[in-house]
Amino acid sequence: MTESKGLLAAPASAGSLDAYISAVYQVPMLSAEEEHALATRYRTHKDLEAARRLVLSHLRFVVRIARGYGGYGLPLPDLIQEGNIGLLKAVQRFDPAMGVRLVSFAVHWIRAEIHEYILRNWRIVKVATTKAQRKLFFNLRSAKKRLGWFSHQEVEDVARELGVKPETVLEMESRLSNYDLAFDGTDRDEDEKTAVPSAYLPDLSNEPSGLLERADSESFEQDRLHEALEELDPRSRHILEARWLGEGKSTLHELAAEYGVSAERIRQIEKNAMNKLRKRLGPALAAAAG
Repeated sequence: MTESKGLLAAPASAGSLDAYISAVYQVPMLSAEEEHALATRYRTHKDLEAARRLVLSHLRFVVRIARGYGGYGLPLPDLIQEGNIGLLKAVQRFDPAMGVRLVSFAVHWIRAEIHEYILRNWRIVKVATTKAQRKLFFNLRSAKKRLGWFSHQEVEDVARELGVKPETVLEMESRLSNYDLAFDGTDRDEDEKTAVPSAYLPDLSNEPSGLLERADSESFEQDRLHEALEELDPRSRHILEARWLGEGKSTLHELAAEYGVSAERIRQIEKNAMNKLRKRLGPALAAAAG
């Protein structure tokens, strides 16, 4: 037991993937009888030590499975970590009465967690969302017999083999053939920047109709604000204008000295005036004030 705990702590202290892999391969494998006894202890009594030993003895299988996904360009430590989460879930759900070994049961959970991680992180934009797309994502490259685009017959064959529509095969092939592109091309050479989106997508911020629409909206809101201010009493209107609408904003103490009252009284007048404006102008002012 002490030896197993030391092996589990070793990779964390060493801080390298090689040290971790070396450590997990030193953990002894369990016999069928040992595995059944430990699984029964955990399932019946929630014995965490039994669960820990089950997990430790199967970490090597997670490494083996994770290595099979190295072609997706994602860090192997992350793939192993996600696979370990799947292993933990498998141990929680494993029933020794089923008559199968834990490794056979855990493969599904390990692969499922790794698949989810790959789908989330392979590209910035998720390329597979439906069940058919997810199936194609992990099978399309292995189904391809040559470089280049699929022929019509190859599309039909893959669709029939995987039980999906030919249109779905073509769409997924197109998604897998593309790659992420930086908008402004900051990570590219100067000669390649003409191909990035910022070089050919139009800038609509100064489009005439948009400018006119924004100007009309701002003018309308300003007119509403001035109308609302006119409905306030002179003192409240002056305090709001001095506090918020002038170039040099007055402090509460400056206005208190001007009106011969306390700064707290000025704050109360300001608050009441703002509440009246909110009721008059509605959500627009509340959003602007927030």
